[in-house]
Amino acid sequence: MTLRNILLGATMLCAANLPVLAHAQDAAASTDSSGGVDAFDYGNEIIVTASKRSQTLQDTPIAVSVASAAEIENAQIRDLIDLQSAVPSLRVSQLQSSANTNFIIRGFGNGANNAGIEPSVGVFIDGVYRSRSAAQIGDLPNLERVEVLRGPQSTLFGKNASAGVISIVTQKPQYDFGGSVEATYGNFDAITVKGNVTGPISDTAAFSIGGNYNRRDGYAYDVNLGTDVNDRNRWGLRGQLLFEPTDALSIRLIADYDKIDENCCIAGNVIAGPTVAITNALAGGPSVDANNPFSYRVYNNFLSTNEIENYGGSAQIDYDLGNLALTSITAYREVRADTNQDSDFTSADLIGQNSQQLGIDTWTQEVRLTSDFDGPVNFLVGGYYFNEKIDQKNDIRFGTHFRPYGDQLIRAASDNALNVAMLEGTLGALEGAPTKYVGSFFRAGDGLDEAYRMSNTAWSIFGTLDFEFTDRLMLTVGANYTKDRKRFATDVISNDVFSGVNLDAAAYTPFRQALLIGAGVDPATAAFLAANPTMTLPDGSSANPLAGLKAFQFLPPFLNLPNAVEDGRTNDSDLAYSARLSYELTDTVNVYATYATGFKASSVNLSRDSRPLAADLPAITSGGLRTPNLVAGSRFADPEESEVYEAGLKAQWSVAALNLAVFKQSIKGFQSNIFTGTGFALANAGKQSTFGIEFDGSVRPVRGLNLTLAMTYLDPKYDSFVNSAFGDISGTKPAGIADLSMSLGGTYTHEFAGGTRAIFHADYLYESPVRIVEGLQGIPQAVADSLKREVNQLNASFTIALTNGLEVGVWGRNLTNAQYLTTVFPAVAQSGSVSGYPSQPRTYGGTVRFKF
Repeated sequence: MTLRNILLGATMLCAANLPVLAHAQDAAASTDSSGGVDAFDYGNEIIVTASKRSQTLQDTPIAVSVASAAEIENAQIRDLIDLQSAVPSLRVSQLQSSANTNFIIRGFGNGANNAGIEPSVGVFIDGVYRSRSAAQIGDLPNLERVEVLRGPQSTLFGKNASAGVISIVTQKPQYDFGGSVEATYGNFDAITVKGNVTGPISDTAAFSIGGNYNRRDGYAYDVNLGTDVNDRNRWGLRGQLLFEPTDALSIRLIADYDKIDENCCIAGNVIAGPTVAITNALAGGPSVDANNPFSYRVYNNFLSTNEIENYGGSAQIDYDLGNLALTSITAYREVRADTNQDSDFTSADLIGQNSQQLGIDTWTQEVRLTSDFDGPVNFLVGGYYFNEKIDQKNDIRFGTHFRPYGDQLIRAASDNALNVAMLEGTLGALEGAPTKYVGSFFRAGDGLDEAYRMSNTAWSIFGTLDFEFTDRLMLTVGANYTKDRKRFATDVISNDVFSGVNLDAAAYTPFRQALLIGAGVDPATAAFLAANPTMTLPDGSSANPLAGLKAFQFLPPFLNLPNAVEDGRTNDSDLAYSARLSYELTDTVNVYATYATGFKASSVNLSRDSRPLAADLPAITSGGLRTPNLVAGSRFADPEESEVYEAGLKAQWSVAALNLAVFKQSIKGFQSNIFTGTGFALANAGKQSTFGIEFDGSVRPVRGLNLTLAMTYLDPKYDSFVNSAFGDISGTKPAGIADLSMSLGGTYTHEFAGGTRAIFHADYLYESPVRIVEGLQGIPQAVADSLKREVNQLNASFTIALTNGLEVGVWGRNLTNAQYLTTVFPAVAQSGSVSGYPSQPRTYGGTVRFKF
């Protein structure tokens, strides 16, 4: 090792990032054109197809992070949630069920837990788009590599990639018989078994088949039910056939099936509000572990359930026409999810049911033609078709304790002047039917029956042109025209009787007047104020003494659509384009500059918080459509348009590699999706922008040692967001985006005489403190701002690999037992209380693997 190499290695370590150097392989060059990202290491040269054509990573003018199968094995990355420990520009969080996972790249991303909202980060497996998180989560299959493309990728990936792309590529069937089997045991009685086998069928056909089983006891304990919760129970099968009847033709068929049957996900009590005393009394003891979300001790009155099936198949055809290559990818997928959750997260029976049955059927077709001319100009042109149908049914029901709970809330809000029985009798009598409401307010079993349907059809035409001005200077321009149409309908019925009462109704004037007189108002003034309930008094309070009860009208009647004012349709189109100039400074150092735009179509609010726009309310009222207690909100959010200016450097030497990117990225019309506890508030921000710097590299200072350092600095802000769920927050920093994210890792491989290897790997993930949410409804802003998240996570593994294919190892994730909240939200129907999802605790275990 020369002094020059040592100094070079030290320099690269200071500015390095993700494990971008895959382990050396003897395989031939990849010809995969799946639309995913191929990566093979030819003694430090990584081939990728991030641009849907084969290039070295160094020559690809895109910010790309590569994680090879070997690196994923060493890091014990179990699923896409764990992937963020290797890619600091990527953040992954699991929300209220096993089907809800949110992906964010460079601070941009949304969707996941609202089926009508398309994610801003597209996930592709073997070139097939997985449109919703329910179709993405699960154990990673027999991997070849995972690629994370950062920044808008709409030129080649259409409306599904306005913030970036995660592309997962599995191993193709091989003509040499082989495979592997793996078994893992860990704490919480975790058992994981994986296996795959591949081999020839004939000289021109090969197969592969694999399966996985993953179960684990829950790492949390439900004190009220006396059982562990947040368990894991999932399995899957995946089969492939490869036909290559001629040197020019290749056909790859893939079919897979995954099943999840788990109880997930616990929410701890972050802030115990005044209602906790009421729920404690109703439950006959503690109803929450107050102000202690990391005790992993929860109190529920029924187990949450998650039953998810995800299955489908694809056919990829590649045909070599000499200087042209034709690729077709056809896919059909289905997702079926059945979930239920005790959404009040207390042992009091407030919410007796909050279930969802979700069905997603997706068909996609992509065709593209790629040139490989000797001349200075090459092209790629293609078309893409997307057809998806979503059928969603929700039910939320009051539990047996909700009536006495509502009674206590009303007593507290009125200084004990009002109660449920009084209101039922009084309001009914004033309407001329004294028994009309008796026993009906907050009745157990009442709630909402919800049904939502959405169909989405989209198509796009895309292409790129490469102009090679010199051997070192290349210009690439691209464009994608997308047309997207959505049709959606709702059928929501509320039988929450109290929420259907119009407390401003003229029939209640005598009651309001009596309450006002009782409060010391003179009769004339009381009569005037009772007859004008929409007035505001000088002290800011309402003239209607019943107005404070509107906060307890939890599930008001729903205005369904389509209707005479709202047609339940969106129709969007966009031309996304990009220009990238790359220059090879030396044989080992390239620089590039990029301008690109991105597009995400309108998203639909398929939740019980779907409300008409304020601009539509006058027409709804004049048309006689207005339901009691209807307020403005949003049915859908308009499209997002993203833009990035980026400059980068890519360098690769014999002992080190480095990627550096500096960018300014913005999204106009950012689709903000705020979880309200049982539904979602969907709105467009005017503009959100982020300035950022990313380092991505690795260094091998001595034989057998590979060190990595990944660093991302982000400086985001809302340039304009006037109509957020929390008012005008223009000029503020978006919540959840850390200023600094860092992943530091190292792998040391020692080879003994005879070929046995000892492999030690460790990686550390850090995210600087950041405000978790923009705000919380019903919670003072200062309190919401005080809720921070900071991540410090250490992972490690040690493996002995024998020459006969047997590997034995131990591993641990989150060894420091770092604790942080992934998100927080207002506790359901519990004013002043805040719930949150805690991070997963320390896990560890041992693995035995045999490769043949």
